[in-house]
Amino acid sequence: MTDSATPLDISHAAMEAAPGDDTARLRFYERLADAELFLLLSKEAEGDRIAPELFDLSDHSFVLVFDTEERLAEFVGKPAPYAALSGRVIAAMLDGQNIGLGVNLEVAPSSILIPPEAVSWLSQTLTHAPDQVEARPEEFTAPAGLPETLVTALDQKLSTAVGLARMAYLVGVAYDTGARSHLLGFVDAIPDAQGALAKAVSEALTFSGIEAGALDVGFFAASDPVAAQLARVGLRFDLPEPAKPSEYIPVTPGSDPDKPPKLR
Repeated sequence: MTDSATPLDISHAAMEAAPGDDTARLRFYERLADAELFLLLSKEAEGDRIAPELFDLSDHSFVLVFDTEERLAEFVGKPAPYAALSGRVIAAMLDGQNIGLGVNLEVAPSSILIPPEAVSWLSQTLTHAPDQVEARPEEFTAPAGLPETLVTALDQKLSTAVGLARMAYLVGVAYDTGARSHLLGFVDAIPDAQGALAKAVSEALTFSGIEAGALDVGFFAASDPVAAQLARVGLRFDLPEPAKPSEYIPVTPGSDPDKPPKLR
């Protein structure tokens, strides 16, 4: 794999190297859902309405997507209209339309045709929402016995949750009901983002290929004593902070001796 390989290239190579590994296949579909994809259009978008270019390949019609603008341009060979959308949005758009997905065709090692039934499966898998339950934690312990694939999946998933929370801690938990589980506790999450974060964790669990797995999610303020308990025993994930906008400072013409004003 070259230095210019994209995350989609890497996950596709892992899937191809282990055709019988369901986890590798799931991880590829997760990367596809999370990726920003450039969808080839038949004409320029009109407001929020788009018309994807359709291609009859194999036994189905397909739309074409690329994970970089450069790859789309290489395939088309001329200026062409496109829409930049996440893989999950495109899968939802195609669900039930009997249209497949052509990914990076002829321009990348991750070139693949995804049939309509697989696109619908991906869309429906992504719509699953976690259940909400009420239970009081009584004890937190260091996480134990979790597959490394799940920890890696959580790390990758949370790396895309820019600015949605300060951090998260993975811990073992015992509840007042007697139940024991693992919990990912977010600290200082944006209230409106809590649902999205819970769904992201659910997806990480699903695409890790863990059968009958469970991972609880909780939200705590940094000032909450529970946050200190999580920090003492938990595995910490730092969520990326949003880029700070640079401050524009106007420069008076002629004030920089190395950049004299230009005469008209």
